[in-house]
Amino acid sequence: MKNDPSSNPLRQLYRRTYVLRVLGMGLGALPIAVVLQQRHGNWQAWAWAMLVCFAWPHFAFLMARHGRDPAATERRNLLLDSFFAGTCAPLMHFNLLPSVVLIAVVAADKVTTGIRGLWPRSLGWTAAGIVLGGLLTGFAAAPASDMAVVMASLPILVIHTLVVSAISYSLVRRVQLQNLRLKELAHTDPLTGLHTRRHWEQSVAAMLAALRPDATATLLLIDLDDFKVVNDTHGHPIGDDVLRAIGTIVREQVADRGPAGRLGGDEIALVLPVDPSGAGAIAERIRADVESLRFPLAPSLRCSVSIGIAPRPHGGNHPREWIEAADRALYQAKDAGRNRVGGHASDIPPV
Repeated sequence: MKNDPSSNPLRQLYRRTYVLRVLGMGLGALPIAVVLQQRHGNWQAWAWAMLVCFAWPHFAFLMARHGRDPAATERRNLLLDSFFAGTCAPLMHFNLLPSVVLIAVVAADKVTTGIRGLWPRSLGWTAAGIVLGGLLTGFAAAPASDMAVVMASLPILVIHTLVVSAISYSLVRRVQLQNLRLKELAHTDPLTGLHTRRHWEQSVAAMLAALRPDATATLLLIDLDDFKVVNDTHGHPIGDDVLRAIGTIVREQVADRGPAGRLGGDEIALVLPVDPSGAGAIAERIRADVESLRFPLAPSLRCSVSIGIAPRPHGGNHPREWIEAADRALYQAKDAGRNRVGGHASDIPPV
């Protein structure tokens, strides 16, 4: 699947450019027709204009659709667009406004494709079209554009510009949304929905730096009791279900009051803007909620967590010493029998 040619987005390029080609060439026919009518163009000039403006977009689409390599065929078609646009300038005796508009519109289509280097390459094809058309018309020049020509040039100038702008806006919005998703993936643990360790540490460090010296905050460090036994007995998918459920409990209890993150494995940390006593009450609710968890795919499974709490460190703006203090409180809870909260003042036993 990795080398499947159909997975190449450029294979579908001809479908995206078809609409712009039909629109640009079709609207371009209007000023060309006005100029040819004013200068009493011969049937060969009319035939070439109709071929370029109305037949070529559909012919290009069919060639790309049925070609062996649609992407390569469409890249060639895009260069031919520039060549044909170039031939239309001497066809109109270089009538200034429609010549410039038509060539600029075709060039804008190259930029919209996003193909690197296509736009500069197309300039040579445009120049070749101008030279060839000039040789056939004797380089006759009548650059003045009267009001009729100006009015005939407005539809392609306005409508095509708006369509290209809408397409560009759509692409920009898509990239912005993709960047937001990537940022979310980089900052959020996919299993628990909590912050990743790095993002959590950055958030806590920023919070410490912003807090007033006398502001209160408490760290809770949560560890699932006997998580290895859960995985060994019930399997890793059930272990993931347990972590997912605990992540949900933590998010509900925190309710965006402070950063909560998965530090790794079965260890979760969160910071709350409360004193150790208030944090202990929240920790006890988390402990009780985890104890009440039930899993339909593992009816016999009973879970518990041990939680260590530590007040905000004084004189430091890095979460490391805060985590170490909470880790010591966590092991106090583990040593005291697990399924309990180890705190700053006294251990809070389970209900």
